[in-house]
Amino acid sequence: MRAVVSEIVFDCADPAALVRFWAALLGGEPVDRSPDWSYVEPPGFVRVAFQRVPEGKAAKNRLHLDLEAGAVADAADAAVRLGAERVGGVVADEQGDFQVLRDPEGNEFCFVTG
Repeated sequence: MRAVVSEIVFDCADPAALVRFWAALLGGEPVDRSPDWSYVEPPGFVRVAFQRVPEGKAAKNRLHLDLEAGAVADAADAAVRLGAERVGGVVADEQGDFQVLRDPEGNEFCFVTG
């Protein structure tokens, strides 16, 4: 058996708000299927969905997205203008640069080069 990823789902408090952040970041049009479920289909990527859950985020994500978007610092600046928060500074090593950020509900993601 070979499974295929059909979508990545984030648990969240406000699907309609969070889908708009991610749609602005990744491209695509936000879709609100219901008050509890929204999604975006970014060009060239799997659907990213947002599901309302009653509990808040309590710890670091066990899974996060690494996004290539040109210059890491410029991409981070743009994400912050959309509502993201930086976690530390840009890290550079022999493989490239990366910057950890949190979306408006605290889900970690990274901009990367290399």
